[in-house]
Amino acid sequence: METQKNNLANSNTAHLTVLPDDKVPFGQSALLGLQHVMAMDVYVVPFLIAMLIGMQSGQASALIQSTFIAAGIATIVQSHFCMKLPIAQGPSYVPLGAIVGIYAASGSGELGWSAVLGASLIGAIFVIILGYTDIFNKIVKTFIPPIVGGTIIFVVGLSLMPVGLSSNIFEGAGATISQNIYLALISATVLIGCVMLGSIFRQKGRVFRIASVIIALLIGCVAANIMGILDLSAVGKANWFSLPQLPFVDYGFTFNFSAILTMVIIYIVLMAETTGTWFAVSNVIDKPLTDRQINRGVIGEGIGCFIASLLGSTPVTGYSTNAGVISITGIASRRIFIVAGFWFILFGFSGKLAALISAIPSAVIGGVFVIVCGIIAISGLQVMKNEHIGEKEMYVIAVPVILTLALTLLPKDFLYALPTTVQYLFGSPIATAALVAIMLNKVLPNVK
Repeated sequence: METQKNNLANSNTAHLTVLPDDKVPFGQSALLGLQHVMAMDVYVVPFLIAMLIGMQSGQASALIQSTFIAAGIATIVQSHFCMKLPIAQGPSYVPLGAIVGIYAASGSGELGWSAVLGASLIGAIFVIILGYTDIFNKIVKTFIPPIVGGTIIFVVGLSLMPVGLSSNIFEGAGATISQNIYLALISATVLIGCVMLGSIFRQKGRVFRIASVIIALLIGCVAANIMGILDLSAVGKANWFSLPQLPFVDYGFTFNFSAILTMVIIYIVLMAETTGTWFAVSNVIDKPLTDRQINRGVIGEGIGCFIASLLGSTPVTGYSTNAGVISITGIASRRIFIVAGFWFILFGFSGKLAALISAIPSAVIGGVFVIVCGIIAISGLQVMKNEHIGEKEMYVIAVPVILTLALTLLPKDFLYALPTTVQYLFGSPIATAALVAIMLNKVLPNVK
């Protein structure tokens, strides 16, 4: 049994060219950190929020800036001080419905937004307490064995695939569906080609694998420019430097019990989701999560969300996309993620740089994104491959997978007709599938 574990560990780490605690020269760290930033759609969530609640253009720009800065600080906090794993933080889609609901129920405008931020602030403190008291860690140890953890990682990748295919490629703005498909194919093909070059020519081709994501995005943008659909007009209009909005100067905080209760529920769902990200990263770098890391990770998550609230942004959480990027590039150095955090902050203070990232066609990002999602899903299968899969385990895996697809494809009209609390839960297929996997593993009898 011990030999099998050692073989699994060797197979998992063999593809890593730089380990988490390895030092990477500053120049390389800057380039590779930028690669992680470009692979993340950080600007999308604040853009959607601004659109859904009817923010003016100046307010929307300020929200996007604040989100970049919050993501950067949270990434540095989590990677360097708290969990000390290569994890990038970014805004989650999960709270969207809750944010819009709290905003509308609190009178919209400044009152609505201050209620959202107040509820987010208290919810973040609640998460920090979960980490300090070791409660969340006990939940993980009791309810998430490898078969459940592997299932959660698998559904993380599975649930993100339809988003990449539909929102980024098939419905990508600014181009026809055929143009989007061509762009996605180009970026995906370049990504795979670079990784294969790095695998075949281990030394000479190493640079292609390491920079595969950024190369794929750049070539995709060149292809988009040739097609005449790369729009850089917003970049030209944006300012090089601008300050985001500041607490108690541009906005305040309102504390409403029902809004706080709603956001606490959202944070619980977020923690269920981010656990899948932690397991995915842990599996890719072959470093099992320790009790101390999980507790510090929860604290880091809470601190990041607390900072985001103070900056006038929405909750930031671990991004599973980066686990796929690590697996593709073989680079897992924490130093690169710390530098990525500084890139985020730089983008937050520079409207022009943020606009440049936003100008990358969604289909180009989608082509890379769906490959990354596939890699994450495979990581989940690797976690489960040495586990005994009997009658019970089949249902523990199958039902969450079915549920993930069902909720991903669930018509929005039907979702919005459900009770608010159910909307929050069903709005996150990952969190719902994770909870069902945990429940089935506890409820179903063991069959020998």
